[in-house]
Amino acid sequence: MTIRYIRKTVITAKLETTSGTDAVPTGAANALKVFDMSISPVEMTPIQLNYISAYFGSAMTLPGSVVSKCSFSVSLSGAGDAATAPAWGALLLGCANSETTGLSVPPRVEYLPATDLLKNLTIYYYDDGLLHPMLGCFGNVKLSAKAGEAPKLVFDFIGVAVTPTAVGNATPVLTAWKPPVAITMANVTDITLGCTYAVGALTGGTPYNSTGLTLDWGNKTTFTPMLSVEKVALSDRKIVGALSLELTAAQEASMIATVKAGTTQGLGFVIGKTSGNQVMLHAPAMRLKTHKKEELNGMRLVGFDFELDPVSGNDELRVVLL
Repeated sequence: MTIRYIRKTVITAKLETTSGTDAVPTGAANALKVFDMSISPVEMTPIQLNYISAYFGSAMTLPGSVVSKCSFSVSLSGAGDAATAPAWGALLLGCANSETTGLSVPPRVEYLPATDLLKNLTIYYYDDGLLHPMLGCFGNVKLSAKAGEAPKLVFDFIGVAVTPTAVGNATPVLTAWKPPVAITMANVTDITLGCTYAVGALTGGTPYNSTGLTLDWGNKTTFTPMLSVEKVALSDRKIVGALSLELTAAQEASMIATVKAGTTQGLGFVIGKTSGNQVMLHAPAMRLKTHKKEELNGMRLVGFDFELDPVSGNDELRVVLL
């Protein structure tokens, strides 16, 4: 008997020139270094026929539209060169973000949320000899950067299903994927509230001891099964997150007042301290939404859920690779 192994999974992804047209990602140029992967290649919406009958039992159904979904995580790290887009850059573009390269003084690459000119991905999911292509993919992304862990991006993609084929796996080339830094005191700066951003630097604000943060881009992706063309649409987003801070009693009281007032403030966080593997996050208008008492090893922490509001539009979260 032939055994197929989960570890013999290869995933490739490439931006499409024309939405819904196979971009043919290759192992040499477009392989992903992933973990925590899963796929649902056939998610069907059945059409129920609820005929009246004189007996119990299932009603007849017709096969309806089919969509493919996959998810995986990648390490959040730089490209090794501050002026070069990271290996996961195309994935972020497939989640309604824009990319700006060639920025200098300091050399950097920047990502911002986008509303127009969105880019789809073609994803090839090789399951040890069975290729599941997904076309016209849009997705959502979450970021986790918690103390004592490695920072990661978690992607969930929806795409138009294509009939799978039994073919050999692509040979992945993963040299563009660099290792992340651990979220430890030596490798990150404190989360800073009230800071501003300009040309690759954060200024001002108040740093707080914390356990890191999580972010969720909150993209609304839906499959639209029309008669001529089936497509995935991305129609909205709402970026939210959570953090836990070590606060004095006076600071906690002030934060509670901020929650009640609904005021916004800047948020900044830098992961890594070496050029080429440094990721800076900045949100100009973070709004604290909830206040929670938390505990860590008997110490009082204070947790907050928050949302990131746009200021001028498509600017609620800036990801900078330095």
